[in-house]
Amino acid sequence: MAAKTNMTPIISKMYCSSAQGVFVVRRRPQAINGGGFVVTDCSQKVAFRVDGCGILGKKDELILRDGNGDALLLIRRKGAMVEALSIYRKWKGYALDYEGSQELVFSLKEPNSCLVRTQAIRISTKRTQNKDWDFEIKGYFPDKACSIVDSKGNIVAQIGVKELEELMASKDLYHVVVTPGIDQAFVFGVIAILDYIYGESTRC
Repeated sequence: MAAKTNMTPIISKMYCSSAQGVFVVRRRPQAINGGGFVVTDCSQKVAFRVDGCGILGKKDELILRDGNGDALLLIRRKGAMVEALSIYRKWKGYALDYEGSQELVFSLKEPNSCLVRTQAIRISTKRTQNKDWDFEIKGYFPDKACSIVDSKGNIVAQIGVKELEELMASKDLYHVVVTPGIDQAFVFGVIAILDYIYGESTRC
């Protein structure tokens, strides 16, 4: 008997599906169209787009758009801060409505560069209560072998799943599976930040 799916809207319940989401991320070359990436679903329909520095002309800023090109999420990196004697930068994701107003919906701490393989990347959301974080990155994003897990250790999204090995022949393609009920727009907002942190398609 299948477990009941709990919807977890962070950006919008519109992006929480009762079915597992299977997506392919295609990175756009900087030289041709300014970088960023396009996300397609299993029917090859564009679900999301991410514009980075090459398109926006601004460092430390990203925009997540829906399949129609409408802006969903503005993502910005704040300057270095000191916490427990380690310096980190914090990314903040702001949901955008049709009137252009912004609401902070999540933040992510970028690890110290010298500890980037070992230091946890953790994400807090507007729902965070009585704890420091809601989600964590497990694995190493540049290897396209990592997961986003919740604070109970449940996988909410998996990056670089083995079933599409034929796609992995191209470094510009990788596979993302999102658990039922999880906000897919939030997942790709997090992936956009990871892409930037590790100097991939969204970064100049």
